[in-house]
Amino acid sequence: MDIKEFERIIIGIDPGTNVLGYGILGVKSKKPVLVALGVVKLSKFESHYLRLRRIYERVQGLVEQYLPDEMAIEAPFFGKNVQSMLKLGRAQGVAMAAALTRDLPIVEYEPRKIKMAITGNGGASKEQVREMLRRILSIPSDQLDIELDATDGLAAALCHFYESSRPVLPSGPKSWKEFIASNPDRVK
Repeated sequence: MDIKEFERIIIGIDPGTNVLGYGILGVKSKKPVLVALGVVKLSKFESHYLRLRRIYERVQGLVEQYLPDEMAIEAPFFGKNVQSMLKLGRAQGVAMAAALTRDLPIVEYEPRKIKMAITGNGGASKEQVREMLRRILSIPSDQLDIELDATDGLAAALCHFYESSRPVLPSGPKSWKEFIASNPDRVK
């Protein structure tokens, strides 16, 4: 698949310090198309700092390979373990820094918002998200036989496609009373 055939390319990232998931979504004729998805396994690196370096290098490589127009990244959720939150925030920050070196616009989405955009349920399981992605993007089941972090990255990209593709409706009066007040010459 030639990336030049797409009007727009979105990279989605599910940051993690053990596994980072990513999904690349192309937009062709205003329709989302799966370009690539995968994971970066980081558990082989003992040092947290080496993991961060690998995240930076890999995200930068993905940006150079697929030339995305935008990045959608899952925002860290607030958990009880402060150390885990700090590590996750660092992983997210390093992924963002890699994109920023290529002047890529970045948008963060909370996990519940991503799940809601894909499944209609903010509390959906990772498996439900994967199944909806398979159906929405017409992906054969064998192509999604991959870690759920990859489909979470793809879900972030699709969520951004939905959010950024909405038409902006003109804002009008919120009530008849407001309409009459702002249009006295049209009301008799």
